[in-house]
Amino acid sequence: MGDYDKVRPINWQENELLLLDQRLLPQKQEWLCLSTAPAVAQAIKDLVVRGAPAIGITAAWGFVLSLLQHREVEDSEQRKRIAEDLRLLADARPTAVNLVWALGEVGRALQPGRDINTSIETAIAIATDLQAGDVSANYRMGELGAGYIQPNSVVLTHCNAGSLATGGYGTALGVIRKAWSEGLISEVYACETRPWLQGARLTVWELQQDGIPATLITDSAAAWLLAEKSVDWVITGADRVALNGDVANKIGTRSLAALCQLHSTKMMVVAPLSTIDIDAASGLDIPIETRAAAELTHFGDCVINDSIASVWNPVFDITPASWVDVLVTEKVAIELPNADSVAALFAAG
Repeated sequence: MGDYDKVRPINWQENELLLLDQRLLPQKQEWLCLSTAPAVAQAIKDLVVRGAPAIGITAAWGFVLSLLQHREVEDSEQRKRIAEDLRLLADARPTAVNLVWALGEVGRALQPGRDINTSIETAIAIATDLQAGDVSANYRMGELGAGYIQPNSVVLTHCNAGSLATGGYGTALGVIRKAWSEGLISEVYACETRPWLQGARLTVWELQQDGIPATLITDSAAAWLLAEKSVDWVITGADRVALNGDVANKIGTRSLAALCQLHSTKMMVVAPLSTIDIDAASGLDIPIETRAAAELTHFGDCVINDSIASVWNPVFDITPASWVDVLVTEKVAIELPNADSVAALFAAG
């Protein structure tokens, strides 16, 4: 995988968390060095790191930092401060279910009667395993997803579901990387993904690092692209998947899925099991985050129009399961996902 797997956005070094600042890409490659859980929570809120799996991994390391920061505090106060940090981390981004899942996993390190140093060692081991496990899952999803790609295929992706959104390799881009390495893809297109331009800034940059050519389009050009270019697959990641297979993902994903229905293009969603929320019966149960008006009225330091009276800025939308041709997880790829097939992923054995 080496030729098509060169980007890693999250590094743990000497009890500090290093995050590649994705707000500055591709113009600058700068790393933030974080040493407290509140700083990690703020970095997640500010989109220094984004993408559901990467958010979860980052939050897990934030929990480790909380344990380290409060290791010398008296026991009763220590528990209180760690609990406060956990709330900050859990509330940083409401839609990405991986965040709460990862905190639950690493939180197992803090057991009654266990001394803080042992808890820290255990938490570091769990967070390390979560990050490594995410990369392994992405490799597996890449293989499963690429199995659906026919030779000479044209694909379109939206937002960024690559190494920058995960522990490494990527979900949607993992499939594209694998299929490209096998000579199955002839063209890759990427939507710009407004308003933060994750497609233009991050996806195209990532693919450039691997030597995979990608063509950038405006979000509003997608319908004409599907009509003109005979796109075979739209491939995206997910921030949360409901039990019935409904998908919450970056705003604009639903539009692409609807266009797939119109143009006989297939829709593939690639997401690890940790992204599936079995407590959400359908997309109606998934909270949709809205963000500040300034993301639309400003572009960086440039004011586009700050006199607009009303702005609606949802970050995600819901794609119905019936519009998804294949849901790829690290366990199995599900064709035409529904409540029964998704629930079967979590059945014993």
